[in-house]
Amino acid sequence: MKFDVRRLLTGHAKNFGEKPAIIFQDGSVSFSQLAETVFRLANALLATGVRKGDKVAVYLSNRPQYVYSYLALFSIGATVVPLDFMLKDEELQAILAHADASLLIAQPREGVSLEAVRANVLTLKDIVLVGEEKEGGGSFSKLLSSAPADVPKVAVSEADRSLILYTSGSTGRPKGVCLNYKHLDAAPQAMEYFVDLSPRDVKLCALPLSHAGGLVYLQNGVYFGITLILLERFNPLEFLRRIEKHKVTCFHLVPSMYYALLQMKEFEKYDLASLRWVNVFGAPNAPEAIRRFKTYCPNAKLLNGWGLTETNAPNTVIPMGSDKIESIGRPAPWITLRLVDDAGREVPQGAVGELTIKSWVVMEGYYKDAAMTHEVLRDGWFHTGDLARCDEEGLYYIVGRKKDMIKVSGQLVFPYEIEEAIHEHPAVKEVAVVGVPDALRGETVKAFIVAKEGVCVGEQDIKQFCRARLANFKRPGSVAVVAGLPKTRTGKVDKNALKESN
Repeated sequence: MKFDVRRLLTGHAKNFGEKPAIIFQDGSVSFSQLAETVFRLANALLATGVRKGDKVAVYLSNRPQYVYSYLALFSIGATVVPLDFMLKDEELQAILAHADASLLIAQPREGVSLEAVRANVLTLKDIVLVGEEKEGGGSFSKLLSSAPADVPKVAVSEADRSLILYTSGSTGRPKGVCLNYKHLDAAPQAMEYFVDLSPRDVKLCALPLSHAGGLVYLQNGVYFGITLILLERFNPLEFLRRIEKHKVTCFHLVPSMYYALLQMKEFEKYDLASLRWVNVFGAPNAPEAIRRFKTYCPNAKLLNGWGLTETNAPNTVIPMGSDKIESIGRPAPWITLRLVDDAGREVPQGAVGELTIKSWVVMEGYYKDAAMTHEVLRDGWFHTGDLARCDEEGLYYIVGRKKDMIKVSGQLVFPYEIEEAIHEHPAVKEVAVVGVPDALRGETVKAFIVAKEGVCVGEQDIKQFCRARLANFKRPGSVAVVAGLPKTRTGKVDKNALKESN
């Protein structure tokens, strides 16, 4: 395995010593401290009875203890179940029970009763508390203080299960993506192929460590020996401050986070010259805005990439130096992509089809959900639900999600196309488009608009703007000007929430 945590941490402690591995708030953790803390925690967990294959859930905000927990559990071959810190009581209990978690590493959170969690999740044997220790359970700090820092000697194979990553599907029902220890090689191998990370780099993470995008940051730091700046949550102003203060060299964000940065009044005053490359994953509906971001970091290459939790992103990235930010690029050599129609037939070059992927990076399946696994994994191909096209250069372009496609009087409408057009309006800060039921045409297009600060824009302004840019059946039948768009924890627009609000 490339991502052998024990080997990597031991090597970095020897080679980098007091170099910062993690910078969080006003403190830092050196590579020597990281290795010692991870191995102490690993041995402490073994002493409490955690064994290879046991499912251990982690319910923390972004903080060093999250990193320690991941790496310690990987060191002893456990199965990590990362949980979004925004989950409330019922959601938390449901996922813990579904995952058969035997241990929970958690920090107290207002509105969440860990006592109720302990009482209602029958598989849960204990809770290890980080921070305030008022509800019983073991203490994270006491575990560390009482354990040796020897490298744990547990035989871990590539086939052992490393993670169950929960992701909400189109139905809103969480799905547990099962990954093995070989899958932990996917992100580091992709980064080696697509970009040029080295120990000289400094990465800034504002994505939740409970999500696949945040996990990639952790893997980058451990694999390449780079310094990781960790933010507890995404705050645009703090993000810019950290770039300048720590001379950050690279990061990856979702499009909405770039848009938020560009809206900052203070944006232009920060020195972003240290950035070597910045990555947006997922097709931006305002590529020109992303290009504008690039003008403020003149030394940085602008990249776009794609991948899912189920496929261990990144799977595709545009070539370094390409200006086709609308594209998600080409796949790595160990990945095969195919665009297919509803019958599973490959579509002609240039036509839109569902993006399917075949590779060792694809998940094993969904935990305890054979029916859903069979639905998406067919004949060795994972059906992503993303609609895309491929140009004559072999570059792929996402045009939308299959479930988000709108059918107006029998005509197919791709929301991305409409969003891109509306985003050109000078008063529009953000836009999201969904389909809403219509008795006459089946569905019509509805646009949700967030106006730029201090600017007024109305429904008729947007409709008039669209008349010169979109065919009649693509134009919004209604426009709602809203204060903000609902977002997932990774900053993506939550279109299910928009549909439900209609």
